[in-house]
Amino acid sequence: MRELERDSTLDVPACTRLAVVGRGRLGTAIATALRNAGYDVTGPLGRGAQAHGTQAVLLCVPDAEIAAAAAALAAGALVGHCSGASGLDVLAPHEAFSLHPLMTVSVHGARFAGAGAAVAGSTPRALALSAAIARALGMHAVAVTDRDRVAYHAAASLASNFLITLEGAAERLAASAGVERQLLVPLVRATVDNWARLGAQRALTGPVARGDDATVAAQRAAIAQRAADLLPMFDAMVGATRTLAHGAGSAVAEGASA
Repeated sequence: MRELERDSTLDVPACTRLAVVGRGRLGTAIATALRNAGYDVTGPLGRGAQAHGTQAVLLCVPDAEIAAAAAALAAGALVGHCSGASGLDVLAPHEAFSLHPLMTVSVHGARFAGAGAAVAGSTPRALALSAAIARALGMHAVAVTDRDRVAYHAAASLASNFLITLEGAAERLAASAGVERQLLVPLVRATVDNWARLGAQRALTGPVARGDDATVAAQRAAIAQRAADLLPMFDAMVGATRTLAHGAGSAVAEGASA
């Protein structure tokens, strides 16, 4: 991966006439954000739209529908997708680009400014356009090759989607003890802040990191009694955390209490 710098020698218009296809969360959020950034945006349009008269078309559709949506477009415009895992081949025969915001989009929209964006292009012009769109949204454009796309997207899933699954499990256990989700929020935020500042090994705390096997065993027994279906997740996390702790060595703070 490499972060892209602006290249003023490439013929990329400052305010491209761009169509967004896909009326889901991402398409709606990107169309609004680009319009606010000064782009001449058509859409979001429904799937199968032709998007005539635009210089570029950005497909915000499910991965399995990208190829069909691209095939429905007439030749001439640059065509891009927002998939994290897909390569550029699904956009053939168009001059192709991809732009994947490294940001979650909820029913309330998304804040793209400050986020990363994985970009790619089948030509220098297409790559420059993708990077320019990312910058217009306040994102940091990083080139990710087709070969690396799936690994990159898996990392994003671990960092975001799976974190929600983990917090959902914590929420269930806390509720069984009469503790509301909101009381866990400061702990989670501090943990993420520590990881961002220190990295995984140095940020790690808790009974596994301290080698407190008795506490870990007691936790496991409580989970077996109250939410036995969570035991495989707990056991897997304990194993992974022990591996991380052993790799951390002296970087793991003794006596940390979380």
